[in-house]
Amino acid sequence: MAEPTQTSSASLTSVAQTKQLLLEQDYIADDRLATVVHLALKLHRPLFLEGEPGTGKTEIAKALALALDRPLIRLQCYEGLDLANSAYEWNYARQMLEIRLAESQGGLDAKAMSERLFSDQFLIRRALLQSISPGQPVPPVLLIDELDRADEPFEAFLLEVLSDWQITVPELGTIRADQPPIVVVTSNRTREIHDAVKRRCIYHWVDFPDAAREAAILARRVPGAAAALAQQVVSFVQQLREMDLYKLPGVAETIEWTRALMELGSQELDPASVQNTLGLLLKYQDDIARLNEEEVKKLLRHAKAEPA
Repeated sequence: MAEPTQTSSASLTSVAQTKQLLLEQDYIADDRLATVVHLALKLHRPLFLEGEPGTGKTEIAKALALALDRPLIRLQCYEGLDLANSAYEWNYARQMLEIRLAESQGGLDAKAMSERLFSDQFLIRRALLQSISPGQPVPPVLLIDELDRADEPFEAFLLEVLSDWQITVPELGTIRADQPPIVVVTSNRTREIHDAVKRRCIYHWVDFPDAAREAAILARRVPGAAAALAQQVVSFVQQLREMDLYKLPGVAETIEWTRALMELGSQELDPASVQNTLGLLLKYQDDIARLNEEEVKKLLRHAKAEPA
């Protein structure tokens, strides 16, 4: 099979082309998702993707970076994330060394020392500032992952970046991107994100795929899986997502489970292999305990009854 050619976002003239671009990176997008990705690229708007964990939100940023041959800069959000860890901070250790060196050599006047200490050479650029720094050969893909994990005040830091592609450093002034990066913001919706952030983005809810699309994803990601095994895995997982579980399995779990079953030599599902590997699908003991032997057999009967 021929290697996929790299494409610039400017050359994408249709949603179909964008959908094919993602497909070349083994990301199977439906028409609605392909449309919002296409519009985000053409309108230079951040893409805000919300949905359950494991539905492929993060993978979109990775696929775009690979397909467009751009560096991927990832900001993983967490509780307590602040400006210093997300945008920039001053290298205080180097500044102190510079002060001591100046003192040992007779010192500098205060104004000259201040200008020297708060210059670009002492600035540590974190993800947000890296993504908009001028002079880059090509704008990167900026992934702001799981924004809902960060504290609400952190969202205020993002507004200047998402609306004007700039960050103001008081000691240096405003740093503005020559060209805007491609921005993908994800959220698992553990809390609501402020409207001010969403207004600056193109919004899309990423749902679990239906059986046909999940089967197509599995065929591309785990091409060596036996047809019967792949069909039964998809059917089994689709049934699990209809149950009242604490954490529903995502596409990533479907892929991981299939690979694990192949390692065990499974050609199709059976009660023992399912029970022994449930930890790859379900991540909470209460969910695993709910799938007793009879429940597993019931789901398997339905999975094996469906046509391949």
